Amino acid sequence: MTAPVEPFDIGEVELEVRPVRIRWVAWAMAVFLFAFFGVGALLVFVESSGFNFRPADQIAMVVLGTILAGCALLFTRPRLRAGPGGVEVRATILTRRVPWSDVVAVSFPDGAQFARLDLPDDEYLTISALQAVDRGHAARGVTALRRLHAQYRAGADAAGA
Repeated sequence: MTAPVEPFDIGEVELEVRPVRIRWVAWAMAVFLFAFFGVGALLVFVESSGFNFRPADQIAMVVLGTILAGCALLFTRPRLRAGPGGVEVRATILTRRVPWSDVVAVSFPDGAQFARLDLPDDEYLTISALQAVDRGHAARGVTALRRLHAQYRAGADAAGA
C-alpha cells in the first residue's frame, strides 16, 4: 500500500492552455439540448397524443434538458497549467498535479488525439487541453510546455545532484 501523495503548489502559472474547438462544440450542444427539451416541454400540450402530459412532465423535461446541457458543458473543463513547481492537468472531471521531477518528456505521438506527459515506468498522463483538432493552438501549447519542461527539469536535476 502506498502513502497518499500530498498536494503541492505549482507556483506562479507561466502557461495556461485550454482547448478551442471542443469548447465551441460543447456550448453549441448545451444550447441545443436545453432548447430541444424546453421546446418539447411547451409542445406536449399542442395536440393530444393519447397520453396525458401534466405540468410535472413539462418540468421534468426542462430539468432533463438542463442536466444534459450541464453534462455537455463538462467538456469545457479541460485545462493545462504549468509553473516552476510542475504541471496541473485538469480533465473533464479529475485534476492531477505532477512535479517536473516526475515528467520524463512531453510528447504528441503521430495519430494521437491528445498530447501527453510521459512519466517514469512507461506511464503517461493524457493532456486533454492539447487536442489534435486544435492544430496550431495545440502545437504552440506543446512547444511552450516543452520549453518549460526543459527549463525546470534542468533546474530540478541540478538541485538534486
